[in-house]
Order: sequence, then C-alpha cells, then structure tokens
Amino acid sequence: MEWLHVTAEQGLWGIFLASFLAATVLPGGSELLLFGYLGLHPEQFWPVLGLATLGNSLGGMCTYASSRFLPRWQRLESLPQKERLERWGSSALIFAWLPLIGDALCLAAGWLRLHWLPCLLYMALGKALRYALVGQGAML
Repeated sequence: MEWLHVTAEQGLWGIFLASFLAATVLPGGSELLLFGYLGLHPEQFWPVLGLATLGNSLGGMCTYASSRFLPRWQRLESLPQKERLERWGSSALIFAWLPLIGDALCLAAGWLRLHWLPCLLYMALGKALRYALVGQGAML
C-alpha cells in the first residue's frame, strides 16, 4: 500500500490538474478534492487556493479559446447564455464557476469574441471566491 502514499507537493499538483480538468467540458469536480486535501494539510490553504483558482481559470480559458475560433455560423446564434453575455459582457463570467452554466458562459464569451483579459479576471475572481468558501468550510 506504500504506492498510495502521496506527498503534499504531489497533492498540490493533483489539485491543479483536477481544477483545470473540471473547468473544461469534461465532467468532474474539484471541490471535494480540495476539501479533502485541506482536511489533511490545513497549513496549505493559500497554495491550494491559488493553484485551484489558477487551474480552474486556465481550464475555463481553454473553453473560451476553443470557441473563439469557431466560425460565426447562424445555427450558433442560439448558443446557451448568449443573451446574458451580450447584456452583461465579461462581468457575467464571475459566474463561470457554476456547473453547466459556467461552461456555457465561457463558450459563449469566446464565440462572441469578448476581450480575453476582462473575461479571465472576472472568471478568476468568481472561481477564487468559490474555492475560498470551500476552503473555509474545510477549515471548520
């Protein structure tokens, strides 16, 4: 069973990878992993929060980038969350952490060719707040 031993550093990279993959269109969540990791390593709160936010934000930006290069086909005019993004702009991406809706927001933001920097900043802010709440729950 020694092969199951994971160092704290390996766990941090696992958090980053799980957070990245959870933000793409692949199914999965990273909150439970973050919660469990902080239960074992509460002293790693800030590194975990930073890596989870970074990984999840980069994953969301991958969805954004891949949809940015989609042609402007007429049938994509009914893209989920398109109307919200046209109304609220990049600031709507503060909700990119929400299951299913968040992926659609990132996809629509790229397809609408919203500027990437405000999209990334709002996305990271929302994701950081969500991970901070999960992390605080784990610390209780």
